[in-house]
Order: sequence, then C-alpha cells, then structure tokens
Amino acid sequence: MIQIPKEFGVTIHEPSRLTARSIGIDTYQEPVAYMREDCPVCRSEGFEAQSRVLVTGNRVSIVATLNVVRGDWLAHDEIGLSEIAWQLLGSNKPCPVTLSHPDPVESFRHVRAKLFGHTLSSLELRTIIDDVAGRRYSDVQSSAFLAACVGGRMTSTEIVELTRAMVESGERLEWPQAEVFDKHCVGGLPGNRTTPIVVSIVTACGVIMPKTSSRAITSPAGTADTMETLTTVDLSLDAMRTVVEREGGCLVWGGGVDLSPADDMLIRIERALDIDSEAQLVASVLSKKIAAGSTHTIIDIPVGETAKVRDRGTADRLAEVLRHTGDALGLNVQVVVTDGSQPVGRGIGPALEARDVLQVLQNHPDAPQDLRDRAILLAGLVFEQSGVAGTGEGSVRALEVLEDGHAWKKFQAICEAQGGLRTPPQSSHQQILAAECSGRISTIDNRRLAKVAKLAGAPNAPAAGVDLHVHLGDCVEVGAPIMTVHAESPGELAYALGYLSRHPDLVAID
Repeated sequence: MIQIPKEFGVTIHEPSRLTARSIGIDTYQEPVAYMREDCPVCRSEGFEAQSRVLVTGNRVSIVATLNVVRGDWLAHDEIGLSEIAWQLLGSNKPCPVTLSHPDPVESFRHVRAKLFGHTLSSLELRTIIDDVAGRRYSDVQSSAFLAACVGGRMTSTEIVELTRAMVESGERLEWPQAEVFDKHCVGGLPGNRTTPIVVSIVTACGVIMPKTSSRAITSPAGTADTMETLTTVDLSLDAMRTVVEREGGCLVWGGGVDLSPADDMLIRIERALDIDSEAQLVASVLSKKIAAGSTHTIIDIPVGETAKVRDRGTADRLAEVLRHTGDALGLNVQVVVTDGSQPVGRGIGPALEARDVLQVLQNHPDAPQDLRDRAILLAGLVFEQSGVAGTGEGSVRALEVLEDGHAWKKFQAICEAQGGLRTPPQSSHQQILAAECSGRISTIDNRRLAKVAKLAGAPNAPAAGVDLHVHLGDCVEVGAPIMTVHAESPGELAYALGYLSRHPDLVAID
C-alpha cells in the first residue's frame, strides 16, 4: 500500500465532487452534462466528449452524455446540466454532486448480436428495453437498436416479445369494465386527425375509450400535438383516471402517463432518424393500447404511393403481424385498410388540423367532408365491435351521434375535464400558392407536402403548416389557390417556400 504524505491532504478513492447547475440548454430528452476540458475531475477521471457519466446528488443518480467545453462560462468546479438532466436531478438550485463512471450497459451486447443477425430471446429483449426505459442507453446506442430492427430483421416472435417488454417497462392501467376500446392509425397520411372525432362519438354512447396518443414522429403533427392546441394533454395517471371515470374517455399524451416509457424514448430517436420500422411500429402501437388497459382496438392502415404503406400487399402483411401480436398478448385487433392516396382534411399541422376537427364536430358547413366520412367509418367500426350497433349499421349510428350534437358536447366535456377548451393559435405569416395552369389535380405527394409543413415549423410551432385547398380530381383554373403555407416566423416561411420552389410538382395538374 502506498503511503501519501499528510501535508498533501489526499484521500484515496475520494469521490469526485463538483457543483451542478442548470445551464438552460434544451437537449430534448437526452440528459447531457457539460464540463470544462481543464476541469480537474474531467482530467483525473479520464472523461472525454461523449463519455457516459454517473451524476449523483440530491439523493438521485442520473446517467448523462458528456460534452467537453472550452471557455470560462463554466467554472472549474462546476458541471452544467441540460434542462432534462436538471429536471431528472430534481433540484431547484445549484447543488453538490459526485461523478463516477457508470456500470457498463451489459444489454448492449445483445444489440450488437442482433446487428449481426442473432435472434433475440424474450429475456434479451426485456433487458434491452429495461435499459432504454431506465435512460441507461445513449442516443447512439438507441439508434443502433432501432437500426437492428429495421428491414424485416425481426421475427414475429421477436415482435411479440418486444411488445411485451415495452408493456412491462412502465405502468399499466386497469378498468372495471370488461371491454375497453381504442383506435389508431399507423400514420403517413397528413391531416388524418380522426381520433378526437371518433373518441367523442363513441364515448357519447357509453363506449369506454381511454385514448393515449403520440406526438409526431416523422409527420408535421401527431394527435397529441393537435390536441395540445385545444386542451391539456400532459396528464398524470391519476388525472387520466379521473377524466375517464367522469367522461368515459380522454385524449392525452401517452408519454405523460408513463405507459410504455421505452416507446417514447425510441420515438424520439426515430423522429431524428426519420425512420419507422414495422417491428417498432407494431410494438409501439400495441404496447400503448395494452398498457392503457384496452381489450379491443381498430387499426387504420392508409395505403398509397406516397403514404407510409405503399401497397395492399404490404398492408396485408402488416395487418397480419398486428393481429398475430395482439392475439398473443390478449388484445383483439381489427384492421381496416383505407385510401392513402392524398391528405385527409385541409389542415396539415397542429392548429390547422385542430380547426378541421372542430368544424367536423360542430357540423360546420365548411367542415372537410373526407375527414368527416373517415371518422364516421372508424367510429362505426367501434360501435359494431362493441355491440352498440349491428354489423353494417355502425356508420349510420355514428352519423346520428355527430349530427345531433352529442359528439360535440362530449368533446367539450372531455376537454373541460382535462383542463379546459381553448382556441387554437393562428399563424402570423402566410403565403398563398396558386395554380400556374388550368387542369385537373392528378397527384398529391403526401411525403413532400408533409415536408413543407415541417419546414414551415410544424409541429414545434403549433400554428405552422399547410392549408390544402384542392383534392384529387378537382378541376382548377390558372391562379386558383392550391395551398396556403402558414409559419410563425419569416425564416421558416422562407424555408418552406424554398423547398416548394424546388418541388413544384408535389401537387400535379394535368
């Protein structure tokens, strides 16, 4: 044993201590820590950029990705934490913390094996998902796991076990009713905001539908983004239960109630990578339904050349995987394949889609008919599945509930129970784009149109997006309005218009 002279005052294995403070940097949901490159702790511990560090203080421990900084805006004895890292630490003022190297993430060896073609067992998938949900994976490691799952790499058994692991990674809701219903669209179709309408129609007739929804992954708006322009969606589990007990349904963000939390971690990475694999899609959708206590669900798969699902064969295969996974986990899954050749409704973006939803619910004369028809179809299927209506009679019953105002009253009641109904915001910058020639609208590119809305700022800027004034088959004259681009800043409007100038054929006129 080495004896250290007392005058140096050194204690062997003394934990490395720094003062942690929030530095107000939004790193979304990835905890990030910042240390000076000449910080004694940084140097003595051998930390370098992208190291994973265990930060312990305020009686909690978090794992963060390290960024090494230069400059004097951070003191030698300080560690800066991003907003999410500071939130997880749970302190409201600078506090002392100790730093150390976290234990290696053992489950990542399973990810490496999967990348080389290994079939993952139930236990291996469970350990991966537990580490993802526990925030022990860096964004790079989560990206590797998602990459290992794309391109048909997952077997049907792996998809079932992945879904089961995601359900078990968080809370599970139970309801006193024997049958609890849900509906979902696999996405890829701009403006297809049927969920708020369907929930309002079916709960108005006593069907229980505790709807948890996602934020946008690769689209300009998810249902949670749209509903957030109208009411509070970030509810606790207890608050969600109260709303459902009172109104029979809710419209909340799934990430706020800790249902399948690993899914929310992975969705964030999928958004950045702009991917949505079949295995992860199935596990994401069904894990949320099962965790929310649903026993039955309707899954809408839009099919179109520029939709997420391109052809009927792919839709049928996806439907089979959804049904097989649901059966294995005790969830009754009914799939409906719908037209995905063009956007639904007029608005693309949170506030614009909210406006369309309100118009349908209020039976406004300008309400988009295609959104209304699709919502009635899906609500009718829920009615038939639940026994409220007989086979083939569900759509008639759904139309009655919508037209007599009961759906609108129920929507208002749900919003009030969640915190109050508010008016969606309006954009401060708009640009109308007109037809350069006369003719018939022959094609509309869903993906590129969604890209325009995202470049305009959606979904982060709630009022941003696109208003589409035409549908397939419409005849237009020179100068007729084709779309209006909405933005909350001149720069974002310019980004969107610049993209449109390079892709003027995303709405084609024969």
